[in-house]
Amino acid sequence: MADANAMAADKVPAIEKRVHNISDLAQWQRSRAYHDLIGYINGTSTAIQGIKTTDEMYESEVLRKLLGLVDSLEQLVEQHPPLEQPQRFGNKAYRDWSRAMQEQLPNLLQQLLPATKQKYLSELLQYLVESFGNATRIDYGTGHELSFVFFLCALFKAEILLEQDIVSAALRLFNRYLQFARHLQRTYNMEPAGSQGVWSLDDFQFVPFIWGSAQLAVKSPFDPSKFVEEQIIADFKEQYMFISCIDYICKVKTGHFGEHSNQLWSISAVPSWIKINAGLVKMYQKEILSKFPVIQHVYFGELMSFDSVAAGTALSSARLGHVAPPPSKRICIGVPTTANLPPPPAEAASSDLNVGDSSSESSDNSVVLRTESSASLVAVQATNSGSGSGDKPTANQPGGEVAKEQAE
Repeated sequence: MADANAMAADKVPAIEKRVHNISDLAQWQRSRAYHDLIGYINGTSTAIQGIKTTDEMYESEVLRKLLGLVDSLEQLVEQHPPLEQPQRFGNKAYRDWSRAMQEQLPNLLQQLLPATKQKYLSELLQYLVESFGNATRIDYGTGHELSFVFFLCALFKAEILLEQDIVSAALRLFNRYLQFARHLQRTYNMEPAGSQGVWSLDDFQFVPFIWGSAQLAVKSPFDPSKFVEEQIIADFKEQYMFISCIDYICKVKTGHFGEHSNQLWSISAVPSWIKINAGLVKMYQKEILSKFPVIQHVYFGELMSFDSVAAGTALSSARLGHVAPPPSKRICIGVPTTANLPPPPAEAASSDLNVGDSSSESSDNSVVLRTESSASLVAVQATNSGSGSGDKPTANQPGGEVAKEQAE
């Protein structure tokens, strides 16, 4: 149900937390925001497959300004260097940076928003402020990352970023955010928020593994079994988000990869990047989006609405396995989901995505960037397809149950 203060025509829903107890999680999973989020993540996966982070791509003026905003926040780090202190984690200088960020961010964001979109400033600002960690605990985790993905999704919902920005929003803007988040983590020794240690996918991030695996779904230069090899990491860490994450983990952790990153190690046994992507989306829904300790901190508003979708509305799924055309050849919105698209490869069609997972195309227009005619997030004109699959390692990997789930 809409907020009471939204009933008046001249008001918008309050920007507030809506998940106050575990029973609220069911409403969250039926909300417009949840469906838009999954639609945005999977639609982006469809759009970026086969595209390297280093490839040339379209960047709108607004997107370039958003990149500049992140640069401005990084400059604040130089003005607030870490303090000499005995504690291993949580350098208190982060609180000074966070205070300066919150003071300057409203003006920075307001300056780049078009005049007709200023009404969304408060909501967008709330998502962005929450994206860089918690100043009280001096920690950062997947909940903060989720807030930034909310910010990106809301930019598309508000039509501040447009259809042609979808590739660069992930491979330029989100990747820049990822680099900056790592800078904050290292500079201020931020603790991982809510990490399950060796049993978590990563201490800090999740979405770059989803989008990174999508990049590798076609034209992958290496099999999944090889992503932990030193030469693969050295050769491809700048080109693929997934390998960039592996490289960062190897820099901040010591010991055998299978011991400190058991879940990721088990992924190397999955035979294709398409299956890995599907498994990671399921894992994200189960381990992040269904966890009360994470979702209790999420804010909702007009763009990312807590209102429920129509009964029977299904979640969208990524359509992987087709060679993505260059951005200049990509048709964004305005054609039915089946137009100009070859059938999905057999392994993508047979992925075991259960009810409640992102297993089928949405039956309404909840997915961000859809048109009233239920157009696809990004229509891809291509006839070639590839699975990016490789031989499954024969050796038993640690955490084999995770690999089995993701391979289903």
